[in-house]
Amino acid sequence: MSLLNAAWELAESWPVDNVSIGVRHAGGTESFGDIQRSQRIASVSKPLAAWAVLIAVEEGSINMDDAVGQAGCTVRHLLSHAGGYSFDGAQPITRPETKRIYSNTGFELLAEHVEQSTGIAFVEYLDDAVFAPLGMHHSSLQGSCAKDIHSTVHDMMFFVDELRQPTLIARETWLDAISPVFPDLAGVVPSVGSFDPCPWGLGVEIRGHKTPHWTATRNSASTFGHFGGIGTFLWVDPVADAACVMFAEREFTEWGMQYWPVFNDAVLAALSR
Repeated sequence: MSLLNAAWELAESWPVDNVSIGVRHAGGTESFGDIQRSQRIASVSKPLAAWAVLIAVEEGSINMDDAVGQAGCTVRHLLSHAGGYSFDGAQPITRPETKRIYSNTGFELLAEHVEQSTGIAFVEYLDDAVFAPLGMHHSSLQGSCAKDIHSTVHDMMFFVDELRQPTLIARETWLDAISPVFPDLAGVVPSVGSFDPCPWGLGVEIRGHKTPHWTATRNSASTFGHFGGIGTFLWVDPVADAACVMFAEREFTEWGMQYWPVFNDAVLAALSR
């Protein structure tokens, strides 16, 4: 019997055709559904792309303070959605470091910067730097690094391990990535709400004290991760020593805020967190 039976019962009632879930916790691993099922993971792609960028920084190919995009914008700004670019617009809409504006464009600019600096296509760089060493053999980038990675929950559990205890980047870099960057910025979490402040790390959203939120009410403020508009999420809670990956294919706006927080609370309750 799984510790998470109550949570799995909730997942069985969800209004989705297919759902795959993996949970890592101090006592082991639990799963639900077909964790080998592959799908596009939408914006859960961003933490994976960010990890490749951080690896490029550590190997000296790029620098966090490199100028990318509009005047005053750097790698650090783009990783933390502080570069002044809109969701998908090619032109900036404000100066860097003035507001947290969630942006696919910023991540696409980062991929171009890595390509130009290394001479390696980002799709190859991501595979060599992240997928291959983590054993993510069923993961691939098939378009924009901001939203078009295809993967499985089975593969993503390897990345969850990396997010909990890094092996590809230094611990100091990891701590920077999962800590608020430009912590006083206000902003919007798409389809969730406006928050002041709106904490974000380097490629991952940080829960902070946002209410309402797509994670659990039980999740600590240090919880970090990402969700995808297609109906996917990943979170890591360092305080609870637990993490969860969920893949489905129904738009977040149609069910996410109704079902996800309740499920995530059930996961943490089952783990006595």
